[in-house]
Amino acid sequence: MSNEIDEIIASVRRFVRDEVVPAESEIEAGDVIPDRLRVAAADMGLFGFAIPEIYGGLGLSMSDEARLVFELGYTTPAFRSMFGTNNGIAGHVLLEGATEEQKKAYLPKIASGEWVASFALTEEGAGSDPAGLATTARRDGDEWVINGAKRYITNAPNADVFMVFARSEEGSTGGRGISTFMVERDTPGLSVAPKDAKMGQAGAWTADVYFDNMRVPADTLIGGEQGEGRGYVTAMRCLAHGRIHIAALCVGLSQRLVDESVSYASARVQGGKVIGEHQLIQGLLADSVTDLYAARALVKEVAAAFDDGSDQRIGPSCAKYFASEAVGRIADRAVQIHGGSGYMRGVPVERFYRDARLFRIYEGTSQIQQLVISRGVLKDAAS
Repeated sequence: MSNEIDEIIASVRRFVRDEVVPAESEIEAGDVIPDRLRVAAADMGLFGFAIPEIYGGLGLSMSDEARLVFELGYTTPAFRSMFGTNNGIAGHVLLEGATEEQKKAYLPKIASGEWVASFALTEEGAGSDPAGLATTARRDGDEWVINGAKRYITNAPNADVFMVFARSEEGSTGGRGISTFMVERDTPGLSVAPKDAKMGQAGAWTADVYFDNMRVPADTLIGGEQGEGRGYVTAMRCLAHGRIHIAALCVGLSQRLVDESVSYASARVQGGKVIGEHQLIQGLLADSVTDLYAARALVKEVAAAFDDGSDQRIGPSCAKYFASEAVGRIADRAVQIHGGSGYMRGVPVERFYRDARLFRIYEGTSQIQQLVISRGVLKDAAS
């Protein structure tokens, strides 16, 4: 299996560098991933690399997934985003919380790319903190009636299925009384707003999603009757996996930014010599390479601990926190090394500078990671 995984990662590396990197300008200009890249990604199994083989995926361990995502992160984040939610927080809602019958019915469609999935949790008043979750689900016979709205939902404009979080227990607060429903796009009462205009990550679409007296069958409740009220617990379990995934993505982009910086510093001539010979430029490069090495080593260690079950709580937050902050620093230095050209549209580091900013926000802001880490170690110390 090890040789097979090595071959998968090598083929993805070639595809990213030979096919996706040359298409970056096209993706940026059109704000869309070309169909040829989507079809190729599905054929390579990228819509289901984190989903077990029994459900049609590649079944990669967290450590192998991190290695794969290092390669995916080398190009525009929009490419990975196209199938990232299938493998991440949306697909893992089913893996963590669904009944076996639901897994067999839904996961093969997600793993194959037949379905693009969305994770519909965030609202105007509820992001990192679920206390403000206002979307409601009311039981009515053999159906649930859902009302509310979601914000900034990744892949919403082209999603085929939504994992919808709603407060199913009247009067509940915080993370209690929240359930998750698997809702197909053509369900009456579901509507998606036009895609958001974002700072960066062109080609990765987000939008608001609305539910107006939307009726769904009782069997769309993730986990069946036993899943009622357990939606937020499931979401939190999904996020640990997702945070390592995002950290690995940041490492991949960090490698690309270092490569762009070294290439420019080796070729750009000022004052009769290449700028890479100036010690201040060397200092910027050294800081970026050190951040890259540290982030990569941290992600590998945390992924291994996740796989063996020794740390699935503090480590993922440490990795996400450090790697997302590191790629921001590396992107900033890359622009500085490029000077004026680094501020110009059409130069990769300018685009990546904008793209990288989101990593410190989604799947738990840096400040939320600080809370998770500190509370985790204090709880361990008190036990």
